[in-house]
Parts: sequence; structure tokens; C-alpha cells
Amino acid sequence: FAIWPLDQAAESCFGSGEWPADVVRPQAWLEFDVEDVDAATRELEERGYRLLVRNRTEPWSQVVTRLISPEGLLVGVTMTPWMRKPA
Repeated sequence: FAIWPLDQAAESCFGSGEWPADVVRPQAWLEFDVEDVDAATRELEERGYRLLVRNRTEPWSQVVTRLISPEGLLVGVTMTPWMRKPA
């Protein structure tokens, strides 16, 4: 569980502390950690979702794609290396 203030989410998604007026303001934030973030991102694009962030590697090595869901949620699709067992 975490709370992510909107200004921090805006900075992460858009590089600015202000959420853009032309993008739906999220009412909540949810992330899904997946095995293959590239494949999940492709599927989201094929289904017509507008991605805010596409397969970006964060400084802590997590790879993230973000979008606004039809319900108004800020959704992250991630691959978090330290949450996985070594192969």
C-alpha cells in the first residue's frame, strides 16, 4: 500500500509537478508487476491505450509503462527485478 501525491505522479509521468489539463486526473493509482513488460506494453498499444510512459527504466532498475485507465486510474505495468528470483 502506498499513497502517491498527484504532483509526484505528474513529475514521474510528464517531467513537471503539474498534471496536464488535457489528461484525465487520476483518482487512484495501481501497479501490476508482470513477467514481460515489453509484451504487456505492446498489447496495451494494440488495444488503443494512450501510454503516458512507455517501458522506461527507472534509476532503481524497475521498468515501467503507465496509462490512464477508462475508469480514471493511473495504472502502472512494471517489471521489478528485485522482486523476482534469479533464473
